[in-house]
Amino acid sequence: MSVVTTTSTISYNGNNSTTVFAYNFRILAESDLVVKVGGVTKTLTTHYTVSGVGAASGGNVTFTAGNTPPTGTKNVAFTRSVTNTQATDYQLSLIHI
Repeated sequence: MSVVTTTSTISYNGNNSTTVFAYNFRILAESDLVVKVGGVTKTLTTHYTVSGVGAASGGNVTFTAGNTPPTGTKNVAFTRSVTNTQATDYQLSLIHI
């Protein structure tokens, strides 16, 4: 399965009460999503959970109890971070004329 969307980041304004935020791009694993609040990277399952893994339309990030993002302008950010891989090994062939 490949990732076909070019959207790879989204940000929100925290308001000290909202705990569920949507992301609108495909991720293939929960660990493909980097979550930052106030510029600080948060930890999966400790600070938040992720739904919608594998869905083309994305899903939601839900912050766990005690980790509600504080009020701020664009202080909640999600970025897709996928390792670049090439599954096929292409061989170079030189032809001498």
